Amino acid sequence: CAIDVGASTGGFTDCLLQRGATRVYAVDVGYGQLAWKLREDSRVVSMEKTNIRHLEPGMLPESPDLAVIDASFISLDKVLPPTLRLIKPDGVVVALIKPQFEVGRGQVGKGGVVRDEKKHQEVVESIGELARGLGLKVLGVCDSPILGPKGNKEFLIHLQKQGDLQPRNTEVPEE
Repeated sequence: CAIDVGASTGGFTDCLLQRGATRVYAVDVGYGQLAWKLREDSRVVSMEKTNIRHLEPGMLPESPDLAVIDASFISLDKVLPPTLRLIKPDGVVVALIKPQFEVGRGQVGKGGVVRDEKKHQEVVESIGELARGLGLKVLGVCDSPILGPKGNKEFLIHLQKQGDLQPRNTEVPEE
């Protein structure tokens, strides 16, 4: 099974189902966004009005093998640690890195777009360091083939937990 953090309309959930996922926990703080087709699919467990930072191991009936993350208006440093608590010891994470939510507020350009390639690189490196600090192996990073809604360049990072290695920091930063 898999967990989709920041499920929204369910784009990643749909991809997971098309590629054979037996169950997807679609987690989002919002509500009423998940596509009707997915809402009606027995393989999808819609968890609307749910903040990933408030989910604890045992709150799901099973531990997902895979987590996908497409969170908006929040940094991965706040979303990745609680997600890791929920997935299996050898679980895999594919996360969308959105520079507009990772750089400091004063570094986002006009219209909410980060255009500076140096900032893109810094953000990707920073998320890689965060992941390694959490005990993850970085398997790869690539440009997202789809631009964000306002034209933001985004990136996909592929991570894997390394068994029962204890992360250096499992605290979830407060906002």
